[in-house]
Amino acid sequence: MPKVGVAVFLLKGSKVLLGKRLSAVGHSTFALPGGHLEFGESFEECATREVKEETGLIIDKTEFLTVTNNVISEKVHIVCVFIRAVPADVNQQPETLEPEKCAGWDWYEWNNLPKPLFGPLEDMVQSGFNPFPTT
Repeated sequence: MPKVGVAVFLLKGSKVLLGKRLSAVGHSTFALPGGHLEFGESFEECATREVKEETGLIIDKTEFLTVTNNVISEKVHIVCVFIRAVPADVNQQPETLEPEKCAGWDWYEWNNLPKPLFGPLEDMVQSGFNPFPTT
């Protein structure tokens, strides 16, 4: 059964927040903050909750970007909703609040991302996707 995930392009200037995954799926790859949509939650509520749970950051200006259909393995199928947001306080630093799931968070220039990226994010980058506003 597919699950619904929400991933957040948290942007600060020309940088995006990424963390190094420690979970079985995508272990040691760099990924966006996010997680599974809970029953009754909006995409924006999920984005806000997941970023706060994982990094301690409060986000602002949440905006739907796109959705992808990701069959990662024979047992993992995730429909992922991508949200764009910015930190409510640009001076606040991300914390690693779930060290069993993430080795740490950092801001990376969009044109100089770390490797390897989590598969669905790598696919988006390779397709030319740009999470930054065009205006």
